[in-house]
Order: sequence, then C-alpha cells, then structure tokens
Amino acid sequence: MIPLGYMAKCIALERPEWMHTPNVVDVYSVSDCVNDSLLESTYIPDRPHNRYGLFDSPLAVQTAAKSNNVDMEGAKLFFYEAHESELDGDDWLPVSPDDSGETDVLLPATKQLEGFDVVTSCDGPNSHSPLSCNSVAADVKTNQHCLFETLNEALSALASGAFNEGEPGPYRVYAVYSVPWL
Repeated sequence: MIPLGYMAKCIALERPEWMHTPNVVDVYSVSDCVNDSLLESTYIPDRPHNRYGLFDSPLAVQTAAKSNNVDMEGAKLFFYEAHESELDGDDWLPVSPDDSGETDVLLPATKQLEGFDVVTSCDGPNSHSPLSCNSVAADVKTNQHCLFETLNEALSALASGAFNEGEPGPYRVYAVYSVPWL
C-alpha cells in the first residue's frame, strides 16, 4: 500500500435518504459527495496539499485550518493508503501521483482500519467515491461506513464490473483509517 496522506472530514450522522443501503449508518467516503472535507481546495485554493491531493500530516491539517479560520469542531481525521495499482479500462496500471508539489507523508503512530473505498479522480484528486456517490453500495456488500471490509472485496468488485455504471475511472482502492488528533 502507498501512504497518501490525511484529510479532516465532517461526517454526516446518518446516511442520505437516496442511498438504498439499510446496513449503512454513516459514510466515510474519501470524496466530498456525501461527507465534506473541511479543507477542500475549492474553499481554500492555496492549501498545502501533497501530490495525492491530501495533507502530509495531522499538524499540516491543523495549521491550514487555523490559518484559514476553519472550524474543526466535530471533525474526524482520516489517513489514506492506496493499493499499488489502479484499474483504467481493462488494464491495471501503477498508481502515480500528480506531477506538481511534493509528498512527505508522516505515518500515523496509531490508526484504525475502517474499510476500503474505490475512488476516481475524474474531476480532480479524489473527486468521487462511487460506492456512495453513485449508490454502487446498493448492489455490493459494504460495512456500516459504506466501505468494503477487505481489500480483496474491493478488488473483486472492480474486476467484476460493479463500477461500470459509476463515475469514469481510473479507479483506485484506498484503505481508510481513522486516526486520533494530536
């Protein structure tokens, strides 16, 4: 797995009504379609993101929030890793970062695996999570956070075409971890 970085998210306390997934309690998706990233580049254009569109450390998240007067009350901090390959059409290709910026991800001392998301970057880095954005979770088994339980489940769903009706690829599989604030 490739360490990608951190993001603070505002988690909706209940799943949206349009998601027909009774087992889903809340959504921990990487994208902002259901749960907002509190430091999303649309609102803070000069945020210090790395080559994966994320922050290199919890301190970088907190510093950006403070300097931009972003209220972090109730925010949950997540750490992400990517599977080494992404699915582009029928081909599995190596995951590569954006060509701009630098990446020096500080690995978390403690982390709790919440599950695995499938992410596209068709509208910018980490822009869509078809499990929640396109309701793919209604047709595949997910956990209470609208994530796959295992890496193999995510890879199998991709290989079987479960995401063919979602946002366009390439598709990456991200491990989603909750981490404590410093």
